[in-house]
Amino acid sequence: MTAPANSSPRIARGGKAIYGAPLGILMLEARFPRIPGDMGNGTTWPFPVLYRVVSGASPEKVVLKGAAGLLPDFIDAAKDLVRLGAEAITTNCGFLSLFQKEIAAAVGVPVATSSLMQVPWVQATLPPGKRVGLVTVSGSTLTPAHLAGAGVPLDTPLVGTEHGKEFFRVLIKAEKEDMDIAQAERDVVEAGKELIARNPDVGAIVLECTNMPPYAAALQAEVGLPVYDIYSMITWFHAGLRPRQFG
Repeated sequence: MTAPANSSPRIARGGKAIYGAPLGILMLEARFPRIPGDMGNGTTWPFPVLYRVVSGASPEKVVLKGAAGLLPDFIDAAKDLVRLGAEAITTNCGFLSLFQKEIAAAVGVPVATSSLMQVPWVQATLPPGKRVGLVTVSGSTLTPAHLAGAGVPLDTPLVGTEHGKEFFRVLIKAEKEDMDIAQAERDVVEAGKELIARNPDVGAIVLECTNMPPYAAALQAEVGLPVYDIYSMITWFHAGLRPRQFG
């Protein structure tokens, strides 16, 4: 039997090691719990992702020590993800905005290193006289270079969690492997409230830290302002990789 004249061959295109997971995530090397909502918890995402842990890239090195000497490791890991099948790359630490241009230049696919990259978009939505504020895991070490790497105005107000009782101690200082989730939430919410108290012109908040999405709803309910995080950014980022098909 011959095939109908109007049929066309079905060709499956190769060239990758893994299919169906176009987003690659570069992970810091850490042992704290990654609860649902955390970027490093696979159940957070409504789509498959590829993970790659960057050996030696501890949260303390990246957040408190400027990720000194780690750029080659992040580039190599990003290239590995692309070889596996990633069509775009992101990271699980907002402080890696320092490496935005370098990683993007090295891997040849779209790269979004930091939740901070949302700030210009969010600012465009606000009425005159309002601006974006930041809640970060470490306000004392989020430098102008980090902000510039993500296109964030250098006068953007920010508050960190380093004076809290749980979040910073577990995630950055690695004082223990377990975490009191309720206390971590309080640390993030209190930082957000302090941000608003200090800066009443803040009209929306962007969470720098990729471990903060589990607490975004509580913060939004407390301050009554829009709250954006790595989840809001990456779901947008992924939507361009796999646009929804209608009809």
